[in-house]
Amino acid sequence: MEGPIVVAIVFAFPVVLTWIIIRHKEHAAIIEKGLSPEEMKSLYGNLGKAPSPLSSLKWGILLITVGAALMIGLWLRDIQNMDEGFIPGMMALGGGIGLLAFYFFAKKEQPAK
Repeated sequence: MEGPIVVAIVFAFPVVLTWIIIRHKEHAAIIEKGLSPEEMKSLYGNLGKAPSPLSSLKWGILLITVGAALMIGLWLRDIQNMDEGFIPGMMALGGGIGLLAFYFFAKKEQPAK
């Protein structure tokens, strides 16, 4: 039990430290340029906002198609006694089909420019 915790700490520490250093340098540069708080908020404009409905739709379609491909792959493995190596390929194929379906749906939903 101690091994995985130590490994997690050893790998997480540099990531967290790098994030803190980058964030500090970023804030120092913003202060150095003399940006107002309103201008600073505009830089981070999308961070607190809810994702768009199309984003939620994309993830829903993707997870449904990957899940369906996994179920079909497991069913084929049991029925046809196939090797398990094709299941990740089925999942990738399902994900690709889901992303293509989302693309065509989103293209219809976006207003013409």
